[in-house]
Amino acid sequence: MNQVLKSKDLLGIKELSAPEIKFILDTAFGFKDVLKRDIKKVPTLRGRTVINLFYEPSTRTRTSFELAAKRMSTDVVNFSVSTSSVVKGESIIDTALTVQALGADIIVIRHSSSGVPHLLSHHLRASVINAGDGTNEHPTQALLDAFTIVEKKGGVKGLRIAIVGDISHSRVAKSNIYCLKKLGAEVSLIGPPTLVPKEMEALGVKVFYGMDEGMKDVDVIMMLRIQRERQGKGFFPSTEEYFRKWGLTSERLSLAKDDAIVMHPGPMNRGIEIASEVADGPKSVILDQVTNGLAVRMAVLYLLSGAS
Repeated sequence: MNQVLKSKDLLGIKELSAPEIKFILDTAFGFKDVLKRDIKKVPTLRGRTVINLFYEPSTRTRTSFELAAKRMSTDVVNFSVSTSSVVKGESIIDTALTVQALGADIIVIRHSSSGVPHLLSHHLRASVINAGDGTNEHPTQALLDAFTIVEKKGGVKGLRIAIVGDISHSRVAKSNIYCLKKLGAEVSLIGPPTLVPKEMEALGVKVFYGMDEGMKDVDVIMMLRIQRERQGKGFFPSTEEYFRKWGLTSERLSLAKDDAIVMHPGPMNRGIEIASEVADGPKSVILDQVTNGLAVRMAVLYLLSGAS
């Protein structure tokens, strides 16, 4: 076990200290250099085994973890829930114990129920990485977002950062609030009253229900996907109305600082939370986030493996 991270697991940003976050980001910058080489593979974790245990759909996160493991010469297996004994009623603990018995050193878990990674961490010797649990946290997304901000802005401390959209159902928002606050940013939340609980102010953030007021002079705009699969009905009248009031357009972007950057964890709902001309515009760093996710996840796998 390395001497900087206190745990064998990455369960959430809430459990990390600012020095731990900075150490992960510093390590990720080293791996970003590896990804710029002609040969993007290193033997750092040869002989280790990573299992991607995803109970929810994923494109970016699962592919990113798979590539991150392969870039370090790790054996990686993508566990398919639909063709496993889960459909026969096997519990998630028994499933995880089974893959550990097969030689898994690190288990990357995504699940629709909050707290599942924490539950598994108490039953497994293997390291557990939370790749998103319900509406709780998505720690590697927050780390790659912070990495991208540092890369583009030189740091996080003192920046004004607006997180816009479906805060209530967003594990990305919660992890980012913890991460960005610990790194010294001033964080604001913007969205409909039905999706941005006033009690979020207890986390040390400002809450705005109007885009014009909340977007003024911000350095970073972090748009969130409307998570219709986690919502009931009645949070807003229609997607058209949502875009009219809270969608990021070029006009609204002009309220931010001239050198502001636009972020989105993906997948994007174009024309609902963000206009295409903004998503594809010069201030967008959305694809940089995807690339940086690879470096960050390489760093997390490396540090939790005990190879450092």
